Amino acid sequence: MIESLQIDSISFISALFLDPRKRLFIGYLLAAILVALAFLTLRGMALPHAFRTLFSRKIWFSKSARADYGLLVVNSALFSMLAPVLLAKLTVATLIYQLLQTTWGASGPQLVWPSAAIAASFTLFLFLLDDFARYLLHRLLHTVPWLWAFHKVHHSAETMTPLTVLRTHPIEGVLFSLRGALVQGLCIALFVYLFDDQVDLVTVLGASVIVFAFNVAGSNLRHSHIALFYWPWLERIFISPAQHQIHHSVEPRHFDKNFGAILAIWDRLGGSLHLSEPATKLQFGISREQKADHRFSTLYLTPFIESYRLIKQRFLAKAIPKKQNKPDLTQKTIYK
Repeated sequence: MIESLQIDSISFISALFLDPRKRLFIGYLLAAILVALAFLTLRGMALPHAFRTLFSRKIWFSKSARADYGLLVVNSALFSMLAPVLLAKLTVATLIYQLLQTTWGASGPQLVWPSAAIAASFTLFLFLLDDFARYLLHRLLHTVPWLWAFHKVHHSAETMTPLTVLRTHPIEGVLFSLRGALVQGLCIALFVYLFDDQVDLVTVLGASVIVFAFNVAGSNLRHSHIALFYWPWLERIFISPAQHQIHHSVEPRHFDKNFGAILAIWDRLGGSLHLSEPATKLQFGISREQKADHRFSTLYLTPFIESYRLIKQRFLAKAIPKKQNKPDLTQKTIYK
C-alpha cells in the first residue's frame, strides 16, 4: 500500500514537469528563465548579475520556499489518492450532453462548419470560459471569509518561486479541480451536441495553443521575484507577472487586485484591475507586521479551525434573533 502510494506520488510529481499541459512543464520553466534573463539584461543588468539575481539562494532556500517544496510533495501524495474519486470532465460532459438531448432533442443541430473553424471556436470558447471561471473562483476565495481561510495558505508565501503556484491547501486544490471538470465538461458536451464528432482542440504538444503561448511567454515568472511588466495598454488586456505579484503584495492598496489568470478584462469589468508599479519594491505575504508560520501543522490544520469558527459564527448570528428593545443605558461600554 505504502509502496503503491509512493509510486503514484512520484508519477504525479513527474507529470507536473513532463506534461506540456501543466504550468511547471520543464520547457515552460526554461522559457521563463530565458525571458527573465532577457528582461533583466534589457533593464541594464549584466548577464552574470542577472543570473545570480534569478537564482538567489535567499529566495530559493528561504523558509517560505522550503515550505513550498514540502507542500508539493505532500499534496502530490494526497491528490494521487484523491484522483480516482474526484469529479472527471468526461462524467460532467456525459451528464450535460444527456441533459441537452432531453431538453432539445436526441440529435443536435449538427452544424456544418469547416473543421478549422470548429477547432478554433472550441479552443477559444474553452479558453474564455476557463479563464473567467478561474477569475470568479479566485475572487470568491478572497471575498468569502471561510474560503479565504484556506486560500491564505497560498498568500502566506513570503518569497515566491514557480513552485509557489502549488502552495495551496488541499481544499483549494479540490475546488479548482471541480472547476476544471465543470468547465471542460460543459464545453465538450455543448460542442459535441452542436457538431457531433467534428470537435477538436487546437494544440501544441497536447496543450491548448493559447495556454501554450501564455506559458512560453513567461507565465512562471508570476510567482517569482522578477517583476516582468508590460506596457500599460497591454496590461489592460493581459495580466503581467508584475501584476500578479501586486496581487501578493502586503500593501493595503494592493489587496484584492488582479484576480485574473491570463486576461485582464475580467478585472476591468469587476473593478479590481491594478497596473504594475515598476518602481515599487514589493513585499509578499499576508501582513507586513506579522511573519507567516510555514509549519505544515499551521498550513494544513489552521484553515480548518478558522473556517469552522467563521461558519459557526455566521450560523449563530442567523439563529439568534436580534433584540428590538432599546439598549440599557445604565450599562457602561468600554472602548479600547
